[in-house]
Amino acid sequence: MAPNSSALDLAPTDKIALPLAPAIIQVRDLIHRYGNRTALNGVSFDVHSAELFGLLGPNGSGKTTLFRILSTLMVPSSGTAIVAGLDAVREPGAVRRHIGVVFQAQSVDPKLTARENLWHQGHLYGLHGSELKSRIDEILTRVGLLDRANERVETFSGGMQRRIELAKGLLHHPEVLLLDEPTTGLDPGARRDLWQYLSILRDQERVSIIVTTHLMEEAERCDRLAILNEGNLVALGTPASLTREIGGDVILLEARDPQALSAQIRERFHVDASVMEKYVRIEIENGHRFIPDVVEAFPGEIQSLSMSKPTLEDVFIHRTGHRFWNEETEVPEKGKKEKKKKH
Repeated sequence: MAPNSSALDLAPTDKIALPLAPAIIQVRDLIHRYGNRTALNGVSFDVHSAELFGLLGPNGSGKTTLFRILSTLMVPSSGTAIVAGLDAVREPGAVRRHIGVVFQAQSVDPKLTARENLWHQGHLYGLHGSELKSRIDEILTRVGLLDRANERVETFSGGMQRRIELAKGLLHHPEVLLLDEPTTGLDPGARRDLWQYLSILRDQERVSIIVTTHLMEEAERCDRLAILNEGNLVALGTPASLTREIGGDVILLEARDPQALSAQIRERFHVDASVMEKYVRIEIENGHRFIPDVVEAFPGEIQSLSMSKPTLEDVFIHRTGHRFWNEETEVPEKGKKEKKKKH
C-alpha cells in the first residue's frame, strides 16, 4: 500500500529535459560481499556534473555500502568507481581532495565553537592562516551561521548542527558532496531548509551531490535516482520518468481473501492483479472507470478501496514485486524505530 503523504509536503517537480553534463562519477559493475552476503551485485551508473543524485532504498539495499565505497572508506570486492577522473580504489588520497563527506552520525565536536570545528577541519586539508580564516567566514556566511561562529555547537539546534556538518564538508571547495541520510533527526522545517540549500549548492556552486535516503518525499527532490533493492540496481532515472513508465492509476482493493479475489479479477477482466498482504494491487489506465465494474462484479468481497497516481513506491513494487517496507523494516516517518535486517 502506498505510504500516506508526509508532513514534509515536498512536491515532485517535472523538470525540462536538458543536455546531460559530463559524468563526474562513473560506477561500473560494483560488487561487494560481506562473507556469504552480497551487498552490491554488479551496480553501474553515472552521476553528471552539477547533478543532485539520490540513492534510494530500504535498509539492507546496499546504498550505505555504495556510499562508503565512493567516499574511499571501503574497497569493493570487484568493479570500479571513478570520482572526478580518479579511481577510488587506486587513488583514494587524491579522490578525498575532490569530495566532501557528511556522515549520518554527527562528526562535529559539540564542545568546540563553530569556528573551531572548521579550523581543525581546514588543517586536515592543508589550509591555514588568513586563507583558512577567510574560507571559514565565507562558508559560515553561506550556511547562515556567521553570527554564531564563536558559540559552542552544543548550543545549536539539530538543523544548525547539520549546517555545520555541511560547512565542514564544503570547506575545501569539493567538486562532489556525499551525504548519508543527511536529514536523520531533523524536524520537517530543518529538512526543507537542508534540501533548499542543496539545490543552491547545485545551481550556484555547481557542486555534484549524492544523497542516500529511504524517504520517498526526499527522493522526489533529486534530479535523478538510483533505486536499490538487496544489492541490485532496480531502477534509474528522473522521478518523473520512473513514475510515468507505470502510467495509468494504481488501485488497491482490501479483501478478506485477496488471493481468491486476484485470481477472479485476472480471469474476469484479463488484467494483472497482484497480492500484497491483504490487498489486491492493480495498475490500469482510467482506474475511475474500472472501479465501478470490479465492485459490481464481486459484491461483498471488497472491504475498501483506494486509487492514486503512481508514486516512487509503486515504481519499487513494479520492479521488485514487493513493498518498499516489509515486516522487518518499519516506516520511520510514523515515529517508529527502524529494525535493520541482520547482515
